[in-house]
Amino acid sequence: MSDSLSSLPVSDGGQFPSIGLGTWKIPDDVLPTLIPEAVSLGYRHFDCACDYGNEPAVGKGIANALEAGTVSREDLWITSKLWNTYHHPDHVRAACERSLQDLGLDELDLYLIHFPVTLAYVPFEERYPPGWFFDPEAENPSMKHVDVPYADTWGAMEELVDGGLVKRIGVCNLGTAMLRDLKSYARIQPSVLQVEMHPYLTQQNLLRFCQEQDIAVTAFSPFGASSYVPLSMADANESLFDDADIQSIAAKYGKTVGQIALRWAVQRGTVAIPKTQTVSHLQENIEIYDFGLSEEDMLTIDQMNRDRRFNDPAEFGEAAFNTFYPIFD
Repeated sequence: MSDSLSSLPVSDGGQFPSIGLGTWKIPDDVLPTLIPEAVSLGYRHFDCACDYGNEPAVGKGIANALEAGTVSREDLWITSKLWNTYHHPDHVRAACERSLQDLGLDELDLYLIHFPVTLAYVPFEERYPPGWFFDPEAENPSMKHVDVPYADTWGAMEELVDGGLVKRIGVCNLGTAMLRDLKSYARIQPSVLQVEMHPYLTQQNLLRFCQEQDIAVTAFSPFGASSYVPLSMADANESLFDDADIQSIAAKYGKTVGQIALRWAVQRGTVAIPKTQTVSHLQENIEIYDFGLSEEDMLTIDQMNRDRRFNDPAEFGEAAFNTFYPIFD
């Protein structure tokens, strides 16, 4: 990976690998071998979360990769996320320590607040990961909101940096208004914003704001609908892979649609975290550093924007968890 875009700088001077492996929905039995395969292909960035329920398996994969001697711990960038039920300052450190334990690590490269969603605390011994329902066995289970100021959660996140548990802290699923507010009181400024971002949801203003504020942006779901069709959160006809415009660009460069989407993401200055369970797709997804898109083709993809958000708690909260919980409105 000789391309200068193979990593992007973050505010503390670190280098953020621009293609990572997202681990959402990857089964436990796959990860212990998939992660070493990814490392052997050049991956150094792995995106995890408590809520994915597979951090112990990710940890086995990381341990296997380190044992193989291909990389050292210092070569890797491991991200995890604070879940919605742990926002109260009393629970933030314990949640981080649980992720560290599951991942077999002493320190995270990045710890993010997963959603601006504050749900009632569920003890580890009662259910872990706790998920979205407060009581899944209730007659009509739902999410249980509690009031926890985001500033209080952020203060506890800052203490994780002070304590050496994490190198950097950041946020997910925020817009410019909440970012401005956070920046006004943050002692340690957010290093990274992770949001849904793909050719059908380009979020140009949000990206520009973050770049001007020295906040790195991670694009999750860089292929758009593909992760959401099986969950009934997207229609099959919304697939980016069937889009004639991007297919035409892919043919022009002799690349796949997925490679074009990832190159666009990296070339516009974001980090992308595609998910896959196959070695062939792992290899395809990281082979994007041997070409560049023209300004015209970058603009064509920018103009594919439909403001189509697939991961929206206002929709899936009500459909799946019987709770209307808008955060983007």
